[in-house]
Amino acid sequence: MPIAIEMNPAAEVLRALSTGIVNFNRSTISDLEPVEAEVRFHVIATDDDEKLIGGVRAACYWNTLHIELLWLSETARGQGSGRQLIGKAEDFARELGCENALVETTSWQAKPFYEKNGYVLMGTLEGRPKGHASHYLTKSLM
Repeated sequence: MPIAIEMNPAAEVLRALSTGIVNFNRSTISDLEPVEAEVRFHVIATDDDEKLIGGVRAACYWNTLHIELLWLSETARGQGSGRQLIGKAEDFARELGCENALVETTSWQAKPFYEKNGYVLMGTLEGRPKGHASHYLTKSLM
C-alpha cells in the first residue's frame, strides 16, 4: 500500500476523505446528532473607506461553532470590534442550530478577551508552541 504526503490533494480526494468519515460516523453512532453539512463562513469588518480592519474565520458542524481565527488591525482594537465580530459569528451559528462555541487561542493572543465574552477555559496544552501554551475555551450558545 503506497502512502504519500500530499500538499494539495485533488478535490475528489478531499471529498472522498470527508465522505468516508461521515459514513463511518453515521454507521457507528447513528444517533450522534442530525448529520448536517459543515458550513464555513467569514465575518468581515471594514472601515468607512471599505479597508479591511478585521474578521473571523469559522465553521459550524456537530452543533458547534468553531472559531478558527479572529484578527483585528491595531487601529480597530479596544473599540468593541472584536466583541461585535464574534457576536455576529455566534448569532449566525445559532441560526444554523449551533448550541456551543469552541475556540483555541495561544498564551500571547486573546484568552482574556474570550473570557470577557463568556468563554470558559476547558483545557491548556503547555509547550504548544514551544515556550508558550494553547488554550481551549468553550461557550454555550443556548
